[in-house]
Amino acid sequence: VAGGCRLFLLLVLGRAAAPRGGMLYPRETPSRERKELGGLWSFRADFSPGRDAGFVQFWYRQPLRQTGPVIDMPVPASFNDITQDPSLENYIGWVWYEKEVLLPLRWLQDDLSTRVVLRFGSAHYYSIVWVNGVQVVKHEGGHLPFEADISSIVQRSPGIPCRITVALNNTLTPHTLPPGSIQYMNDKTRYPKNYFVQNIRFDFFNYAGIHRPVVLYTTPSVYIDDITVTTTSSESVAMVKYQVSVVGSTLYSLALSLRDQEGKVVATGDGPSGQLKVLNPNLWWPYLMHENPGYRYSLEVKMEAQANGALLEDVYTLPVGIRTVHVTSSQFLINGKPFYFHGVNKHEDADIRGKGLDWPLIMKDFNLLRWLGANSFRTSHYPYAEEIMDLCDAYGIVVIDECPGVGIKMPESFGNKSLQHHLVVMEELIRRDKNRPSVVMWSVANEPASELPPAAYYFKTVIAHTKALDPSRPVTFVTDANYALDRGAPYVDVICVNSYFSWYHDPGHLEVIPLQLTTQFENWYKSYQKPIIQSEYGADSVPGLHSDPPLMFSEEYQKALLREYHSVFDKKRKEYVIGELIWNFADFMTNQGTTRVLGNKKGIFTRQRQPKSAAFVLRERYWKIANESSCLPPIIKSHTLFL
Repeated sequence: VAGGCRLFLLLVLGRAAAPRGGMLYPRETPSRERKELGGLWSFRADFSPGRDAGFVQFWYRQPLRQTGPVIDMPVPASFNDITQDPSLENYIGWVWYEKEVLLPLRWLQDDLSTRVVLRFGSAHYYSIVWVNGVQVVKHEGGHLPFEADISSIVQRSPGIPCRITVALNNTLTPHTLPPGSIQYMNDKTRYPKNYFVQNIRFDFFNYAGIHRPVVLYTTPSVYIDDITVTTTSSESVAMVKYQVSVVGSTLYSLALSLRDQEGKVVATGDGPSGQLKVLNPNLWWPYLMHENPGYRYSLEVKMEAQANGALLEDVYTLPVGIRTVHVTSSQFLINGKPFYFHGVNKHEDADIRGKGLDWPLIMKDFNLLRWLGANSFRTSHYPYAEEIMDLCDAYGIVVIDECPGVGIKMPESFGNKSLQHHLVVMEELIRRDKNRPSVVMWSVANEPASELPPAAYYFKTVIAHTKALDPSRPVTFVTDANYALDRGAPYVDVICVNSYFSWYHDPGHLEVIPLQLTTQFENWYKSYQKPIIQSEYGADSVPGLHSDPPLMFSEEYQKALLREYHSVFDKKRKEYVIGELIWNFADFMTNQGTTRVLGNKKGIFTRQRQPKSAAFVLRERYWKIANESSCLPPIIKSHTLFL
């Protein structure tokens, strides 16, 4: 057991380097092309005792089908629920994906002017990628993009299929994010040889696979690598500060044009840094705060450079929302006006596809959010797909952007090894989402063991690093610790508290909620004088299970619990409570256990996105809160019943 079975764990522990350069979303422009690689890939799980047969036998050196049997696997998708094989449902270890693609000949001309990049939106958890048998990239982390320049490999052999091989390991250790641990069952009278289980300290299923789009895209060999935008505004003028980095040459020129939604140029600039002045700007407003929420300009960046005697041009267009965020001791201000979070917590989770990106599901979720009157959500408990974030920007849905720091419970998960990785993850997250107007706050963790002594230095360091990377946004983490014992709370800008009174505490006793919730808020505010968000609350309900008087797990109990919380929210939001996020938007899958019947049932919608009774309670409340706002235009107020 100690020799073979543990070898695959050693393979996963190598640390990926800190991110270099930019991670612009791959958009087609006059100078850039994009090829989607979604669809069916060849797939094999390595069931060898050490999970290491793929490395011992060098599966990446030849087509995967030549080294053994393969099955078809859709990408993007989690692999767990696709087949009828129960051993794949809970598989831990290395799986292998492969796809062969033909590239356009114009990408492969060896004139050194075209750069070909392979990009993964995300793959859970640790990835090694080869192209035609040559390793091109390693990446640790399951929810952020990574890419590799593969020009020199594919341009050697024009006309020959490009073979992309991915080895993917979903093992979680005390030093991954999220953390976990492998437990070996050595009692031979109870468990088979080499038997082990993956232990986790979070309440959602550890789906694995290539979860987001895989694309090939091109740029010129001298190219726009990164763009950073920050905005300030007053009533009549806004400033858009920008920084542009170019890679491949130091001899280049940059021209920038900011266009409104009608295509009119409202400001121009040049050079790698500067600011654009916008008169009478259309600000980016949240949903239900303005008749035209989610307004975005288009920042077109054009680069010209000399390389190898030729003139190269690169063009990239970045959507830009002009808005400001400010936190006081009792308010959260967007564009100088108080903002109240009335929203949800979500998961990337659905039948069959697991955490795989799925456009029909995404659109259904956004339509439900707007029907509900929700103006915000937290990306519990990991960064969501860029395609989802794009829609938040476009629709005015405000986002608390959370890293995968969930289940940080073990003392060893607060050491330097874990800390260094956590810092890299925040760098990757901010690099990806820094320009998004919908992202108003970073969350560095959910329900960590923040009462432990090492948590003070750990969170002080992570939060300071996050603020250094992005001074323009507040930073928080979500706590369920006692207010008097939490060692990370002194460093956050907003207190985010999870509590489940009359569910996990005093189960069945709805009458204790008003006192306990009021006491919670008053203790936190007295201690820190910072605004508070109720970042989780709720109760499980089994659809169609009814009980009056309300009993736990019935739809009536879920409704009654929400109303008890709401009565306290209504009092405290007049003081310093700035938001409420229900747990959860929809039912979702978890590990099997005696308290989970096919997953967590705290959704106000079922996993299939059908409403429970609580959805109508929340909808009535959220539209009432929105209608109380003087910012809500009459045209929206008059149509609330028809959404």
